[in-house]
Amino acid sequence: MIKKRDKPDYLLIITTLTLLAVGLIMVYSASAIWADHRFSDPFFFAKRQVLFSIIGILAMLFIMNIDYWVWRTWAKVILIICFILLVIVLIPGIGLVRGGARSWLGIGAFSIQPSEFMKIAMIIFLARYLAHNQKMITSFRKGILPSLSLVFVAFAIIMLQPDLGTGAVMVGTCIVMIYIAGARLSHFFGLGLVGVAGLVGLIISAPYRIKRITSYLDPWSDPLGSGFQIIQSLYAIGPGGIMGLGLGQSRQKFFYLPEPQTDFIFSILVEETGFLGGAFVLALFCIMLWRGISIASGAPDTFGSYLAIGIIGMLVIQVVINIGVVTGLMPVTGITLPFLSYGGSSLTLMLCSVGILLNISRFARY
Repeated sequence: MIKKRDKPDYLLIITTLTLLAVGLIMVYSASAIWADHRFSDPFFFAKRQVLFSIIGILAMLFIMNIDYWVWRTWAKVILIICFILLVIVLIPGIGLVRGGARSWLGIGAFSIQPSEFMKIAMIIFLARYLAHNQKMITSFRKGILPSLSLVFVAFAIIMLQPDLGTGAVMVGTCIVMIYIAGARLSHFFGLGLVGVAGLVGLIISAPYRIKRITSYLDPWSDPLGSGFQIIQSLYAIGPGGIMGLGLGQSRQKFFYLPEPQTDFIFSILVEETGFLGGAFVLALFCIMLWRGISIASGAPDTFGSYLAIGIIGMLVIQVVINIGVVTGLMPVTGITLPFLSYGGSSLTLMLCSVGILLNISRFARY
């Protein structure tokens, strides 16, 4: 019997709640103009984000008290349910289309994004698989191929929506987990070549992805089209300077930067709070990374270690992609910034994932 500590990692809790508080402030600041214009209520998005936050925090506290090895027992069932939801969402008339992707299930304003929950389901299942098959992970045929085959099946279904950003985070997280488990670099080199070829194929198959690549390389070649978002994002970040223009004083949120409360919320944050505000948020994410690695290294079993690595890896990869996009270092992918961006499914998933991480911390020795 693994002995549980009485207390979770309080620094991780404080960091999470601080990010959440910053997110609530910025969602209101970034969305008030759009919300007032579209819904005659400047608090429309902020009120919903508060509701999502309350639900997410309650879920986090509840999951924090569920012994993490319960997820190992139910890993297959959770994964199967998420696969079923991914297929259902593709059915016309059932799946809801938003932003050009059929990624949502629900009625009216209340909906979920199954691909978001597939990320944590795949992490739980892969942690279980790696813990049970650790000795075979150095073998490509017996160790890596079976696990990655399942990952790429899920990726293929997600791409039918299409949702490249969510799929990329899931695949990247799983590759990190497999590498940490002891896979050979030579295997990843071969897979990398296949992945690059597949990515090129995905880009060629969809004209809008080609536009995203060209706008990434030279956004000013189409400033009113494919390059519009990144140009407006840079126009927001640039004037921020060291201290920013002041909270609530963003110019780009006045109908220049589309949907500033979601994927590009970091741009508004830097515009209003400057380099110091952006650095503060990034420092909080670095603290989360530090605590996640500490929890993973101190976990009492391999399942707990891989599960913690998967959760913190998912979070960090999503942060890197989002910040890379808004600063023009990566093509636009439609990835939210954890805890800050508006969105119920993403926020709830992240808080539930932190809940699992907190429970592992109650058993860890570090």
